[in-house]
Order: sequence, then structure tokens, then C-alpha cells
Amino acid sequence: MIGAKSLWLILPRQIRELPADLIAVLIVVAATNAAALLPVVRGTPIRVPLGLAFLLFLPGYAFVAALFPEASERSRSGDAADGSNGSEAEPTDFDDGSTLLGTASLTGVERIALSFGLSVATVPLIALLLDFTLRRPSLTSILIVTSAFVVLSSIVAGIRRWNLSPENRFSVPYRTWIDAGRATILGSDSRGTVIVNVLLVASVLLALGTVGYAIAVPQDGERFSSAYILVENDDGELVADGYPTEYESGESREIVFGIDNQEHRTVDYTTVFAIQEVETQNNETIVVEQEELDRFEAQLAHGESWHHDHEIDPTMTGENLRLVWLVYLNGEPPDEPTLENADRSVDLWIDVDE
Repeated sequence: MIGAKSLWLILPRQIRELPADLIAVLIVVAATNAAALLPVVRGTPIRVPLGLAFLLFLPGYAFVAALFPEASERSRSGDAADGSNGSEAEPTDFDDGSTLLGTASLTGVERIALSFGLSVATVPLIALLLDFTLRRPSLTSILIVTSAFVVLSSIVAGIRRWNLSPENRFSVPYRTWIDAGRATILGSDSRGTVIVNVLLVASVLLALGTVGYAIAVPQDGERFSSAYILVENDDGELVADGYPTEYESGESREIVFGIDNQEHRTVDYTTVFAIQEVETQNNETIVVEQEELDRFEAQLAHGESWHHDHEIDPTMTGENLRLVWLVYLNGEPPDEPTLENADRSVDLWIDVDE
């Protein structure tokens, strides 16, 4: 049987030598896409912390890693500072011909600060670019393009680090941090001090977990779904005004039907689009005839919105005809959909000339 070590050696050297921080970036990208796109997990609370890390840190970190593959001058000159002589460090040659003291490098704090700042700047720019190239960019398209940007930046960062000598490459000293933490917590000779340190770390982890849970699983509050119709104005914007109400027989008009999910859960929506001939008797509206024109289905996670472009093509003629969009949550519509048995509904009165 082939062991895990043998399988690891089969991988190309570039993959086996990929820095741990870039591997972590790619793992978070894959996990975020899975949490956002896979139906099984996209309704779970894990998508919130992954989404925050992905949007607020990863794009900037990968971009900074591509721009600054070198270790900080302070970390590279650490041996000189601890050496026996106090002479000034000589410039070190990079593999690409540049010199150590002549290249830009960042400390860990600077790298983290730039990562947050560039992420906040990069994601809106990607969304703005998609807004120019696509008619109405969705959250999925923004996620995919941002993921591609992070992966591409990580690849560039890996290539640039491989072109540097090992002592000049930036790397996250996670082993040093682990050893320092273990020594701080468990390295004391006093058993009481060790217990206090362990309890302190446990308290910090509990506090972080509590805050994370509060963010990922907020109080439900009011649960509701919104259904609405929109039309495009002369400026190309969707507005809830100026609906087409006058038709000639055989004429069709475009309209946008939308749903917002604020149910604090993933919901499967089914919408029945129909036209009704109605009459009023004793101040009561009675449906004389109803014809189903179309059906739409959408699965939305909490906080998501969905817009569906479709044509209004009336199959009846007359005055005061009613178009209805009957929305049903998590279930098949009844055999006879009506305003009364729909979970949500929208209607529009129209006149159709023969």
C-alpha cells in the first residue's frame, strides 16, 4: 500500500515546497467557495467567518505576498545582530540580481496592516469592474472573480519566492510561535503558574468563540420574505415605478420579479405567475378565470436577493385584468394557486386591447 509520504513525494516539487501561508490561503479560498456555493453547507453559520476572512484579509494578503516576496530586513539581519561582531551587514545578492538592502521588504505588522487595507480597496474595485462588464453582477460572480484574483496572486507570490534564496524568502514563523507559546504556557517550574496560564488561554479562546458565534449565529429577530416587481427606467436602473399597464393583444413587455430572503435560513421559493379575469361583487373581488403563464424556482440563503427577468405576454383581453406572482416557501404550490393560499404575493392591474 502506498503511504501518505509516498503520495506526497509524487507531487511536483513546486507544490511540495509551496509556503505554508499560501497553502492556508488556498485552503480558505476553497472552503469559502464551498460554504457559499454548495447547497449542503451554504446555509450553515460557517459561511459567515469564512466570508469575513475571505473578503477582509485574503485578497490583500495574497497581493502583498506577490508584491513583497522577501523576508523583512530585520529578520534577515537577526543573525548579524546576535553575532560576535557588530559590523554592519553587507548587502546580500538575490537570485534575480537585486541586493538585499536595495529591495523593499515588510515587517509582519506592516504586512498584516496592508493586507486589511488592500482587501478593503480591492474587493470594491472588483465589484465595480464587474458592474461595468456585467449587467447586474451577482454575489456568486464577485466571489468567483475575487477567488481567481487571490489564487493568481498566490501563484505569483509562490513563483517570486522560489526565485529567491531560502534565507531571503518570506515565511510565517509558525513553528517559532508554537514553541514560544508552549514555553510560555508550560515552561514555568511552578505548577500553579502553568495552571493559571492554561486557564488564561482557555478564557481567551472561549471569549473569541463566543464573539464568533454571536457574529455567525445572530439573534433571529423578525423572519420575513419580500417579493416585488421592478422595471428598468431610461437610465438603465431598476425602479419600482412606471409599470407597463397598457397592452395590445399579442404585445409583450419585460419586467423583473425579485425576492429577498430574511428568514434566517435557506429557503426554496416557487413562484407561480398567472393572469386573472376578476369581477367585483358586494365589495368582494372574485376570480372568474385564471391562466398560469410561468413558474420560477430559486433557492436563497438568508440575506440573499434574487432577480428574474421575464416577459409579460397576456393571454386574455379586456380591462382590469390582474397579473399575480404567487410565492410559496419550501413546498410545491397547491393545484389551484390563489392569493389566499400563497405565502407572499405581488399583483399588477393591466388593460389589454384586442
